[in-house]
Amino acid sequence: MKFKIFSLSLLFLLLATTVVSAQTTTIDFNQDKVGEAPSGFSTALTGRGRPGKWVVMKDPASPNQGNVLAQTDADTTGYRFPVCVYDGLTAKDVDVSVKFKPVSALEGNVVLYKVENGKRSDLPLVGKGRTYGMKEKVPSGEWGTLRVVANGNRFEVYHNGKKLYEVEDETFKDGGKIGLWTKADSVIYFDDLQVTENKKSGGDMNDKKLRAQSNSRNELMARASR
Repeated sequence: MKFKIFSLSLLFLLLATTVVSAQTTTIDFNQDKVGEAPSGFSTALTGRGRPGKWVVMKDPASPNQGNVLAQTDADTTGYRFPVCVYDGLTAKDVDVSVKFKPVSALEGNVVLYKVENGKRSDLPLVGKGRTYGMKEKVPSGEWGTLRVVANGNRFEVYHNGKKLYEVEDETFKDGGKIGLWTKADSVIYFDDLQVTENKKSGGDMNDKKLRAQSNSRNELMARASR
């Protein structure tokens, strides 16, 4: 079975507080137990190395001064991408955003990838071609917002409210999951994961759960990193 995952990281998931208004879902992790994995999420690994450790933590500096979700395992394996996926939603045309704070990260860009049959590749930008995303300053220790808007085969990428670029890709035509991911030894905090479905998308709540074995995963990922 193919999974299409919009994954937000630095590089886009129940006992987290979930508010549904119209077709918008916001997850802030404030009802999850600190020190444990968030309820309603599945974890996996793309690539090699340790699978990652996803835990709920307190961060008084977070946007809502409450709980955050963190990937805390700083395994230095190079081609390593821990993934944490929200089980409660399958959608196609969506507006996804997440607040994030890099504790440690790599590079200084925002890149949109696809992972097909376990192979990752960056996507060419509309009007610019294959540039490995776009250079963008992402300060460590500061909260920012990463956003991807998916409509059909077009994907718009934003950082802190600024539109960076658009990408067109026909690889994944069906709906998929929303998730978070990190790269290699990056330690990242996440908060306020928000998903707004377009009316025409219609999520399937009975989709099968993500399997931990991820070498054949099919994904679409956006990564911002310093």
